[in-house]
Amino acid sequence: MSLPLVVLLPFLGAIAAPLFAQGGRTAIAIASSVPALIALAALFPHWSVLSAGGTVLHNYEWLPVLGLSFSFRLDGLALLFALLILVIGLLIIIYSHYYLKASENVAKFYSLLLCFKGSMLGIVLSGNLLLMLIFWELTSLTSFLLISFWTHKQDARRGARMALAVTGGGGLALLAGILLIGNIVGSFELDDVLAAGDLIKAHALYPVALTLILLGAFTKSAQFPFHFWLPHAMQAPTPISAYLHSATMVKAGIFLMARLYPALAGTEQWFYMVSFTGMATLLLGAYIAMFKHDLKGLLAYSTVSHLGLITLLLGMGTQLAAVAAIFHVINHATFKASLFMAAGIIDHETGTRDMRRINGLWRYMPHTATLAMVAASSMAGVPLLNGFLSKEMFFAESLELNLPGLWAWLPPIIATLAGIFAVAYSARFVHDVFFNGKPVDLPKFPPHEPPRYMKFPVEILVFACIMVGVFPTIAVGPLLFAAASATLGGDVPDYQLAVIHGFNLPLLMSFMAFFGGLLMYSQRQRFFDFHARFREIDEKAVFEAVVSKFVLLANRCTSWLENGSLQRYAMLLIVSVIAVTVMPLADIGFDIGENGLSAVDGATALAAVILILSALATATWHRERFYALVLLSVVGLIVALTFARFSAPDLAMTQLSVEVVTIVLLMLALFYMPSWTPLESSKAQRTRDILIALAAGAGMTLITLAILTQPFSSISDFFLANSKPGGGGTNVVNVILVDFRGFDTLGEITVLAIAALGIYAMLKDTALTPPPGDGLGHAWTRDHYPLMLRQIARPMLPLALMVSAYIFLRGHNLPGGGFIAGLITSVALILQYIASGMIWTQDRIRFRYHNVIGLGLLFATIAGSGSLAFGYPFLTTTFGYITWPIVGKFEVASALVFDLGVYMAVIGATLLALVSIGRLSPHSAIKSKKEGV
Repeated sequence: MSLPLVVLLPFLGAIAAPLFAQGGRTAIAIASSVPALIALAALFPHWSVLSAGGTVLHNYEWLPVLGLSFSFRLDGLALLFALLILVIGLLIIIYSHYYLKASENVAKFYSLLLCFKGSMLGIVLSGNLLLMLIFWELTSLTSFLLISFWTHKQDARRGARMALAVTGGGGLALLAGILLIGNIVGSFELDDVLAAGDLIKAHALYPVALTLILLGAFTKSAQFPFHFWLPHAMQAPTPISAYLHSATMVKAGIFLMARLYPALAGTEQWFYMVSFTGMATLLLGAYIAMFKHDLKGLLAYSTVSHLGLITLLLGMGTQLAAVAAIFHVINHATFKASLFMAAGIIDHETGTRDMRRINGLWRYMPHTATLAMVAASSMAGVPLLNGFLSKEMFFAESLELNLPGLWAWLPPIIATLAGIFAVAYSARFVHDVFFNGKPVDLPKFPPHEPPRYMKFPVEILVFACIMVGVFPTIAVGPLLFAAASATLGGDVPDYQLAVIHGFNLPLLMSFMAFFGGLLMYSQRQRFFDFHARFREIDEKAVFEAVVSKFVLLANRCTSWLENGSLQRYAMLLIVSVIAVTVMPLADIGFDIGENGLSAVDGATALAAVILILSALATATWHRERFYALVLLSVVGLIVALTFARFSAPDLAMTQLSVEVVTIVLLMLALFYMPSWTPLESSKAQRTRDILIALAAGAGMTLITLAILTQPFSSISDFFLANSKPGGGGTNVVNVILVDFRGFDTLGEITVLAIAALGIYAMLKDTALTPPPGDGLGHAWTRDHYPLMLRQIARPMLPLALMVSAYIFLRGHNLPGGGFIAGLITSVALILQYIASGMIWTQDRIRFRYHNVIGLGLLFATIAGSGSLAFGYPFLTTTFGYITWPIVGKFEVASALVFDLGVYMAVIGATLLALVSIGRLSPHSAIKSKKEGV
């Protein structure tokens, strides 16, 4: 249970954190830190298993037929990323406490941050690819909200939209790739996928699946050509930038490639697609970083470059390259998070991030300057710091690639060139910010050191950079080995974590990169002049232009398809259906099946005639709306009788109840509309519509006859056989609703609740003036609530409630159930509104229908979730028997709780929708504080 708890804790914290808002910023920060501390404590006991190369699994079946389960998996790789997410997230919370202004919505910030943390933990701990995809999309949504946290800034909103569009599009590609992988392997469980690497790589769909999955990874980790979204996400608050660009969102794509490395790597397609993409990203990001004047912009493009480095290492396909990639994930997370937080401190104390203005800060902020210089030196790959070690491994692996001819020189040349740029932009970060003269026109002057504990997270991370750089085997050796073992499927090559491996080519490349970078920085003006010759591409403007063109195209298509005519929409839909089905049906032919036609008795024929005539009359007199409504109710009544005729009493009762509610709803709506409508269609249009309707009706008749007269086996036999032993009830329809298809029912009542809340939200501040009379000019009666109707309706309420309770309790074994009982209760209460008015009824109904809806959904969800605690799939029911005095033996089923949720949701949603419409009339609207909606 510890792994699901680790994922769930941040989401619970996101709910709980705002409750501490009254206690101030410190209380919220402490409350937000608790989930990470508990999660770390929950992970600690598993270290003994993971260090030995083992795996911890927790599996809860959800939808096994679809291959979806709540499967959580912890190995060395997942542990590494979980630690980065939790530890750096904890430091970000401490840092944010001092960074955010008192006027900002701190509770919202921490809640979103915790939701994002939970989503990332879900990605790295998921043991099922479909479950991982759900958390993957959650990171896109929560990062969108975090990047746009400063909603008053247009650049923040645009950057968030860009990030969501790019990563969301990649998520769609990843979905397709995962579905292909699941189809190839026959399972979405991660263990099965990792064990089927040979099967996947030998399959004809491997190139397509690989391309789609890499698209998802590349868009998430800002790889070329999708790199442009990440720098524009810099408009987020600096704590978010530090978190997203060091340990979390941009590392999700890296994690995905490392996670699926045993299943997908080792082919030419993998090598060329991953390594060349990483190579291009490495160089492009390093080059652009050199010329950025915004401090966070420089760090953002350096992040793009280092992500390209990790991708390139994973693409090389060698085992040591994969180890180096995992090692650099750790190192990059530490020095980049500390650099972003140092940049935030500088921005916080000077009011700007422009490196042409923030000069000479060493004399004002020596402590911060020291921390930032150590972290920047690690980014540059200076010896005795962690960045140097993984860079050395990168240089060594670039020499080991066996490429033909002169191509063998390409990887080491690119690696050295990227190292030169890294030293150059790191030197610029250090020299331009902390030396290089005096500050120029700072918004806040003189700058000073931040609060003591605002530097504490930076100190911790810088200390980690030094410890890993000086004592790598002690500081990170066991964790790196466990993560590398999980990445490589247990086959870890021999490697050494040493400060220096003697004088060799990788060390020579490091010296060349170091002195070459210093030389480049010393000649920076020449490089700036060279760079200025080229027109700089504004990615944001290009993105907005592309989006605008797509929006314009979509608007044109929409205006062509949608002209506001419901008649046209219906015609296009029906004609499209006819066109799609007529050709296949023509090839198949039409024939009455061997079962033949059933005999028709007189009562059935009469009902059919009444049904047909009523439907035709409704269509003919649809402009006379009251008459059309009466005829429509006749159609509904005949349908209910048809259900009863063919032994479906549950459906008949449901149809009858729904018909009453629907008629009331339509009468309320039609009250505010004209009683008749003018003739709008020409004779030619009416003729066309009649012919289309006849063609569609004839086609459906022929299809129905052809299907129902063929021999077939019905799934009803299964439900009839398993209703009692499996669901504990003899009413098969109710058992299907609350047990076999309970998930469908839960979704349906959720949709019903959303629809009712939507109606309420749209109408709550609306007041309409009804027409003064009917369509013939007759004024409405002044007696809004007739005496006879009031006297009849009030005694009927307790009777209806008693019938409703009876129908509800017997529903598991006899016709009835929560849905029908809820509609009966709703009709009884609606009758009180009609008979006695809004104010009289609301004075006696003190509860809010919103709460009834919420309780209904809560009961239904609790009933479904309870089975998970006992190791059964979601919504698995159980039942037993107890003996009561007088009553005797009595069945008790957990489905009763679910049915109670359905009952309450139906009541709340139905009454909320109808009351919201009914209160539009000025004489019915409630202005007092007692209103129940």
